[in-house]
Amino acid sequence: MTIAGILLTATVMAKPNFVIIFCDDLGYGDLRSYGNAERHTPNLDRLAKNGVRFTQFYSASPGCSPSRAALLTGCYPTRVSVPQVLNPDSPTGLNPAETNIASMLKGQGYRTACVGKWHLGVKNLLPTKQGFDEYFGLPYSNDMWPPNGTYWPRLFLHEGSEPIEEVKDLEDQSRLTQRYTDRAVEFIQQSKDKPFFLYLAHAMPHVPIAASPKFRGKTGFGLYADTIAELDHSVGQVLSALKRTKLDRKTVVVFTSDNGPWLPYGEHAGSTGGLREGKGTSFEGGFRVPAIFSFPGRWAKGVDTEEVATTMDLLPTFAALSGASLPTKEIDGKSIDTLLTRPTEEKSPWSYFFYFWPGELQAVRMGPWKLHVKHKHRFQTQPAGKGGKPAGEVTREIDLSLFNLEEDPAEKVNLAERYPNVVARMMRLIEQGRAEYGDTLTGTKGSGLRPPGRVE
Repeated sequence: MTIAGILLTATVMAKPNFVIIFCDDLGYGDLRSYGNAERHTPNLDRLAKNGVRFTQFYSASPGCSPSRAALLTGCYPTRVSVPQVLNPDSPTGLNPAETNIASMLKGQGYRTACVGKWHLGVKNLLPTKQGFDEYFGLPYSNDMWPPNGTYWPRLFLHEGSEPIEEVKDLEDQSRLTQRYTDRAVEFIQQSKDKPFFLYLAHAMPHVPIAASPKFRGKTGFGLYADTIAELDHSVGQVLSALKRTKLDRKTVVVFTSDNGPWLPYGEHAGSTGGLREGKGTSFEGGFRVPAIFSFPGRWAKGVDTEEVATTMDLLPTFAALSGASLPTKEIDGKSIDTLLTRPTEEKSPWSYFFYFWPGELQAVRMGPWKLHVKHKHRFQTQPAGKGGKPAGEVTREIDLSLFNLEEDPAEKVNLAERYPNVVARMMRLIEQGRAEYGDTLTGTKGSGLRPPGRVE
């Protein structure tokens, strides 16, 4: 083996660092690399050229809290009893008894930091009680503040478990992306001599969207596009910090979103890229999100994959790369290390995938097929919202419906009557899912559920 080969092998074999950049309400069609010509995202374009871009990547929920619980624990949100979006006064949250990515890696000697939005419980359920050495950010969504209704409490940035500074207005909101980025870069620079895990969970582009003065008007396509441009700039600063500290070739970087766009906000909402519906629904526009994975020297470079993967796969994948043992409690995610290493040869480890919202098992995917059981769902009314004010929504109902996502990703043509055998097979999966994870549609109590954390 050449000296260069020996050095490369040593770099790959050492414990890698992990960076997750998690956006809020970023749609599948919100990046230039996903076909949106109005988005200025050169840093994410570069990340995609140096990594693997997924075209069928899923969050485990179309809502804020459950999607974060799933990403961190590798479990369907119902399994860990966080199926719904939490309010500031919610009495439950993520249970500290659950193993999450931070607590798992901390046991391997990693420094761990959460920067940005938490939204998995307050007080004794904050990040520093859940395996993170450091925390700087908002404990819940940036729209849960007095300007959005008198029932919301004042919104405070937290340092560790302590509130330190009130977010009072949109000018304060406009500084969040850069402040989070500065803290992330500082953590990287301070961690260059020890493996680390950085979870950078941006507030944007969740409403109220806000861009700093440097980015307002920059794109010419409105405030939402400006906000995305600033997020892209943030990615560039994180990548530059890794390169400056000579950690770029030993660091895994994952960029994705918690769910699809909040469509009623119209010009302040993102794009599904033609997928049906958005946030808060079990259609593809709610669950399918952009995802770019990079690990120079190990994973493929400049490759797109149509294989199915999910946010729940991060924990087992990071375990495989760090040498950590998987949690003793049951998880649902699957390692995709081999898929990322050989994306043109390997197949998805997922034979089926469940769509829960919030505790209703509304759909299941099996190969190219997706079956919706009869359920009610949000439907955006027209015209779309403007100026940060949402348009109304109505409730509709979908009957038992079968779609072929390879031919019909927009879920328009119901094939249930044409393929009754496929429907029957997938209904058996639905029954299996109900038995394990529960289903509030049918009042089924699942056998595999674990208790939530309780706010003291």
